[in-house]
Amino acid sequence: MTEFFYPRGGWGRALSYMRHRLGRLPDAPHRIARGIFAGIFVSFSPLFGFHFILSALVAWAIGGNVVASLIATFFGNPLTFPIIMTVSIEFGNWILGNDGGMPLPQVVAAFARASVEFWHNMQAMVTEDVPHWDNLARFFHRVFLPYLIGGILPGFICGLGGYYLSLPVIGAYQKRRKKKLRERIDKLRAAIAAQDPGAADPAHVETVAPTEDHKQAE
Repeated sequence: MTEFFYPRGGWGRALSYMRHRLGRLPDAPHRIARGIFAGIFVSFSPLFGFHFILSALVAWAIGGNVVASLIATFFGNPLTFPIIMTVSIEFGNWILGNDGGMPLPQVVAAFARASVEFWHNMQAMVTEDVPHWDNLARFFHRVFLPYLIGGILPGFICGLGGYYLSLPVIGAYQKRRKKKLRERIDKLRAAIAAQDPGAADPAHVETVAPTEDHKQAE
């Protein structure tokens, strides 16, 4: 639970790891950036527990990288969820013409109660318990629906921001990584030629170098 709110090594290290992981994905920069858009966009959805599935579907629909979309869902984290919830619900209530001003602790408590009541009603369908949907109906109209509607535009804007910010960064990262790989290949080829001039087979060197790079990446 502690690592969920504060990852081991801190948030800076976690963000650095995700940046390198995205840059190492074997795909075109624009497809990775589309996946990032999908993951950030879905982070504004109130469908907690389904963000991975939804982000993968959105990424597939827009031709983005699915793995990048899964990584980008971590845009929604304990540091950002309070802001995402507040903005989405207040904006959604404004669109629907409802009274706003619901405090964040009440929103979190409402989601917790709704989850418990939903599973109780599911179990009641196969037991002798009586399901009650009144509280869930109020939750849907007061919290869930405003959250769902109000999160579309902010999620789209933040997703576009993630797309346009990550596209040049990923492209530059991949070019720099390819340059370093080419330098290692040249050094390896020179070392082989120095030891045995007849053994510097370019095909052999091209095969060995990526393997060494893969080991370093792991």
